[in-house]
Amino acid sequence: MLEALIKELVAIEDPRCEWKVEHRLLDILVIAVCAVLGEAETFEDIALDGRCKRRWLEGFLELPNGIPSHDTFRRIFTLIDPEAFERSFLAWVRAVFRPEEGVLRQVAIDGKTVRRSFDRQKGRSPLHLVSAYATKHGLVLAQRAAEGQGGELAAIPELLDGLDLRGCVVSLDALACQPKIAERIVGRGGDYLLALKGNRRKAHAEVKAWFAANAFAPGALLRPFFDAFDDGHGRLVRRRVFACPDVGAFATLEDWPKLAAVLAVETIRSIPGRGKVTAEIRHYLSSAKVLPEELAIAIRNHWRVENALHWVLDVTFREDASRVRERNAARNLALLRKVALNLARADGSLKGQPKGQAQVRRLGQRLHGDPDRRLISCVHPGSGSHRRRPHP
Repeated sequence: MLEALIKELVAIEDPRCEWKVEHRLLDILVIAVCAVLGEAETFEDIALDGRCKRRWLEGFLELPNGIPSHDTFRRIFTLIDPEAFERSFLAWVRAVFRPEEGVLRQVAIDGKTVRRSFDRQKGRSPLHLVSAYATKHGLVLAQRAAEGQGGELAAIPELLDGLDLRGCVVSLDALACQPKIAERIVGRGGDYLLALKGNRRKAHAEVKAWFAANAFAPGALLRPFFDAFDDGHGRLVRRRVFACPDVGAFATLEDWPKLAAVLAVETIRSIPGRGKVTAEIRHYLSSAKVLPEELAIAIRNHWRVENALHWVLDVTFREDASRVRERNAARNLALLRKVALNLARADGSLKGQPKGQAQVRRLGQRLHGDPDRRLISCVHPGSGSHRRRPHP
């Protein structure tokens, strides 16, 4: 996995004038990866981390003019084409991500805003990024920026085009619940699992009315195929999942490609001692021809993109606190955090998820001969709750 990362980093084009180059681009990128794994949040942190570890870094990097300054790091990440960086990230993930055969693969796609990346002087709103996340392996597969007209909805087709979706169930929220996106997923060999809400007014009204009459009305005959209780997090939750036995019963869904399942999920929550009970019913469309129980699990697992990706980016890597406002730099730094997260998750000896303010114990590298033959050994963040900064 790490050899493939170095190979892709080498392939990134250096945007600087050749006669002005004092520091190798590969050195800069490797130092940045090491620093982000070691809790660096700003360009100043990256430069400081490099200076503190200079003797160690000189063991495997050339560093012809020492450690670059923080201004150099800022300038490089501003000049690097984020599209090229994202393509190299995608190529790296596709080269090393080998899903298990015969196991239901789920790719959850969702957007996240880097809240402090706005720039009022230039009239720029915060940067919004759309990510594809492998729910089983905990890896980020791809990233695209939702810029310009169309926003997140326009970025999703571009994200899908770069992924190998054969045998995958792709789950998205209600914003992407459109026949065109479903057709794109099916055309690439995948299956869709889409939340159906009020933005598809007629379809949602028909599906909601059918389940209200056949599943939730007194004396209704439709039985849930999934019914489970959960008493974690200080609350009691009951989840019931229903499936319509005949998807042809819905006239408004005739144009949906390969529609195989229409589902309703009822969630009843209560907090012991407070006497308050809430109920919510959500609806889903899917083309996956699998057991309904597997779809129920996939619906629940979709939220891992929030809990195991977005939450970790905010708490562990403090992404929302980043005040980098230059668009290219903010976008490249966001991808750098995902590189660090994938490296941490790739270590099978690390139990559990990386926790907030994790620290690196060791990231050893040895580069020999041909640039494509590189070896990196990595021990990933521990679970310490305290924060350590490098000391000069």
